[in-house]
Amino acid sequence: MLGCTTVLIGLFALSTLYVLFAASSTPAVPDAKAVGEVAGIPPRMLAAYQQAAAQLPEQSPKCNGMSWPILAGIAAIESNHAADRTIADNGDIRPKIYGILLNGTGGGGNTTVFADTDNGRYDGTASGERAVGPFQFLPSTWEGSGRDANNDGTKDPHNADDAALGAAVYLCGNGRNLTDRSQLKAAIYQYNRSQAYVTDVLARIDRYTQLSNGTIRLGQNTSSTARTVINAALAEQGEPYSWGGGNADGPSTGICCSPGGKSGTHITGYDCSGLTLYAYAKIGIHLPRTAAQQAEQGQRIPAKAGLKALRPGDLVFFAYDPTSNATIYHVGIYLGDGQMVNAPRPGTKVRTEPVWDHAYAGGARLL
Repeated sequence: MLGCTTVLIGLFALSTLYVLFAASSTPAVPDAKAVGEVAGIPPRMLAAYQQAAAQLPEQSPKCNGMSWPILAGIAAIESNHAADRTIADNGDIRPKIYGILLNGTGGGGNTTVFADTDNGRYDGTASGERAVGPFQFLPSTWEGSGRDANNDGTKDPHNADDAALGAAVYLCGNGRNLTDRSQLKAAIYQYNRSQAYVTDVLARIDRYTQLSNGTIRLGQNTSSTARTVINAALAEQGEPYSWGGGNADGPSTGICCSPGGKSGTHITGYDCSGLTLYAYAKIGIHLPRTAAQQAEQGQRIPAKAGLKALRPGDLVFFAYDPTSNATIYHVGIYLGDGQMVNAPRPGTKVRTEPVWDHAYAGGARLL
């Protein structure tokens, strides 16, 4: 049996994200560096999102409610915040980010031919169109929405500042009220006409908004290695659950089948133990594959000690018989304040939520 079986009890509400990483027990509004660390956003990209939100009223005075979490939510899906690129002080991103050629062959799910509009000026090819930059603008869309945010005389979709402000302008349309959830959804749908896309972006926006509002709780005695583990897991929020999915390199296709008959063979993502295996691999700890096997690692923390005995970064386990490691079926990573990050069960995605009261079988400390 793999690390996670179908959980039989209830649905679990998403909750406020709490991450402990500073020596204080008093809630406080985190600074941008702290937000970037926890959110997995490169500081230079976060600065671009924040600057664009601040500049937007000059560009679209009728728009209301633009915030950096909205822009971060879009860029997280479009380019993972320009992952694996170098972002210069002036915002230029290199290597440039190009999408697939939209020639109707079905790559990336596209079946529509988009004729070239820019002669390769933005997308590097005159043979057709492809999306560009961290916000994946089509050249034709950029021509209407592009902005010169850094005042260097060029509207460049491959520049973090320009692209972020251009995205803000595009999302605002003719003057949306983005504090209205229905109008926010409409803006995201206009960006990519997919309801699944809207759902994924909204989940990111909600998480970043929690961070922006200062709902990171500052706590005590969180080591840098625990931060690395936690941040690695949190960065995977939104990845689908896949039975048998996940390894030291990240999400992967799973296997067949869970006790409830759910197959992971066509889903790229994580099951519960695949997520913990991935996060701990970031600090050189190679966990075994299943939750029950992972419970044999490190210092065991008995369930009777309660959550107060846990530290951020500890593994938390759940079992049919909490006194028997052999019956453990689920594992998560403890965040503090009774919260964990985990891949709950088939049909869900990696998320944060309270440590489950039912079937709690204690923890394990590897750090």
